[in-house]
Amino acid sequence: MKDLGYYNGRYDCIENMTIPMNDRVCWFGDGVYDAGPCHNYQIFALEEHLDRFFGSAAALDIRIPMGKEDLAGLLQRLVRKLDTGDLFVYYQVTRGTAPRNHAYEPGPGNLWVMIRPSAVNDGKEPISLITCEDTRFFHCDIKTLNLIPSVMASRKAKLAGCQEAVFYRPGGRVTECAHSNVHILKDHVLHTAPTDHLILPGIARAHLLRACARLGIPCKEEAFFVPDLFSADEILVTSSSSLCLRARALDGRKAGGGDPDLYEALRREVLREFYEETERPAWTAG
Repeated sequence: MKDLGYYNGRYDCIENMTIPMNDRVCWFGDGVYDAGPCHNYQIFALEEHLDRFFGSAAALDIRIPMGKEDLAGLLQRLVRKLDTGDLFVYYQVTRGTAPRNHAYEPGPGNLWVMIRPSAVNDGKEPISLITCEDTRFFHCDIKTLNLIPSVMASRKAKLAGCQEAVFYRPGGRVTECAHSNVHILKDHVLHTAPTDHLILPGIARAHLLRACARLGIPCKEEAFFVPDLFSADEILVTSSSSLCLRARALDGRKAGGGDPDLYEALRREVLREFYEETERPAWTAG
């Protein structure tokens, strides 16, 4: 074979392989991987790579569907199916297959393998470099598929009997929820985090602000902190599937409930706009 793809016991040339759409990697990037070189059909440092692979999976509560020895044997057998012994061997495990839901149920993972021809660079030719600020964990404003932190927080919330998790940064700045935006009402003013690189600029958030403007409710788009959640009159959560919710508890303590009339006015206005917009005649191409 010129190259090889493997998925839960099936294998073929990579271009012939397919995966279920409900593999959680498709929705959340929910998986871990490892990889290494192979020369003369011998996978280099395989034991070390597998130790790291299994450690990564355990850290995310992902169940690899076989043990280390079995996986090592599988990889060694698979490389023998290739036309050359100089290879790049990549393997990953995803959390499993299920309808899209941030909060997962434990179960066996899906095992992927990809093997393609590749010789190790001998290092004789120099390379050129650039510098680039490390912002890998500061792109919350982009709605990417890499949602593992949100998946883990959603699972933690579910185990605690809660529906959502509120994120905060070192220093206590509240940013957003695992899959929602969060806001507070205090003294008849709506406080919401600014739309910098630390939060997703939610569409429901924008409509909440417009509802405030229509109702004459002042808004402050500035940072607030964990203690502000506990002292807020109301804690509001907005998302495209839940346009306007309020919290009744936070970390097992009573929260909100101090301004039900203002919350109700906002909730009604947000829902009024939604139903008014969606009850118009359906758009048709033409």
